[in-house]
Amino acid sequence: MSIHVVSQGETIADIAAEYGVSPNRLSFDNQLSEQDHLVVGQALLVLQPDVIHETARGETVPSIAAQYGVHPLQIVRNNPFLTSQPFLRQGQYLVILYRGQSDWSLTADGYAYPFINKRLLGETLPYLGYLSIFSYGFTESGELIPIDDEPLLEAARVYGTKSVFVLTPFSESGTFNSNLVTIAAQKMEVQENLIDNIQRTVQIKGYSEVDVDFEYIRAEDRLAHVEFVRRLTQRMNAIGITVSVALAPKVSADQPGLLYEGVDYRLLGEAANSVLLMTYEWGYTYGPPMAVAPIPSVRRVLEYAVTEIPPEKISMGIPNYGYDWPLPFIRGETAAVSIGNQEAIAIAAANNAVIQYDEISQAPFFEYEAQGISHIVWFEDVRSILAKFRLVKEFGFPRVDYWQLMRPFRQNWLLLSTEFSLSEPS
Repeated sequence: MSIHVVSQGETIADIAAEYGVSPNRLSFDNQLSEQDHLVVGQALLVLQPDVIHETARGETVPSIAAQYGVHPLQIVRNNPFLTSQPFLRQGQYLVILYRGQSDWSLTADGYAYPFINKRLLGETLPYLGYLSIFSYGFTESGELIPIDDEPLLEAARVYGTKSVFVLTPFSESGTFNSNLVTIAAQKMEVQENLIDNIQRTVQIKGYSEVDVDFEYIRAEDRLAHVEFVRRLTQRMNAIGITVSVALAPKVSADQPGLLYEGVDYRLLGEAANSVLLMTYEWGYTYGPPMAVAPIPSVRRVLEYAVTEIPPEKISMGIPNYGYDWPLPFIRGETAAVSIGNQEAIAIAAANNAVIQYDEISQAPFFEYEAQGISHIVWFEDVRSILAKFRLVKEFGFPRVDYWQLMRPFRQNWLLLSTEFSLSEPS
């Protein structure tokens, strides 16, 4: 695996020739056909095949996988165009193995809304051990607010991906309500009804995990929230379901702020089977322009987390998005627009911007002007994702969670399956 940063005047053919790879695959892997032209400073993932198979008449992905002693999903992951191709074509070249493909074990999870593009979901699922379906809310009496999750559950079953039931304090109006956190934590009758409803739903629908994604937990609800998670875990474990809990990115036990004071890393780590560290959103809609997940900030959270929770119970959060800020930034007035990483490249191409890379935050950014307004964009690329993968390996985490899957980012998934040996369906 190589990362190539585009220089002025380079073409896809030039870069492919430099590395001895197919220009068509280089373009496909980096979704280059979706932008006007290469952007100076753009980072490209260059995968060099080690084992290639030319398909013959009558062969299938499982039959080819059996020839090489690999799982069929490895072939799909290395050739993601197969997810939208109903059958193999005679004479087609498939990559069985890339040079340097790692055997470092990892499980990947990602959050998706029910309205995710079906083709995008189909291309992403082969890389996922878990699919977190976002999300069920609940009422003040503990009744679940249903969502149309059946299409996602069915799609996950095709690839043997386990489904995660996500519980958030969303009201019937679809908005976040912190009072629901207090009610679920403090009112035992409501809590029991809520847990009963969760158990019934996960058993009927075939979920494998429940994810408690509560934010803005009040300090006075800290211990009651832990007990809610503990009771839920006991009930779910009794029927073979695991429980995870999403944690705001703290750097100390006594960190002040509404996001942090009600979150007890040590106790929640003990109460649940696993935790997700939401290591993103330093750059956010109403905040000043900066990387969404700057590596120094992420590292501080990880260093604190492993003092409270065993690393084998931790999943590290990874962002699949960026932001576009109008300038100048004025706190309380300026609002950034959330964009996808491929969308960021397209914006740079359309405005002849030059992409730069901040070595401290380990993230790409660029500036441009449109309709007389200056903008700055921070996003993710293969370099910034690789920096995060290095943290995963350094700390020995068994899992990563992507927020979220709603936007394409093909080079990320190919990098993931090259840097790690992804979990196979059980």
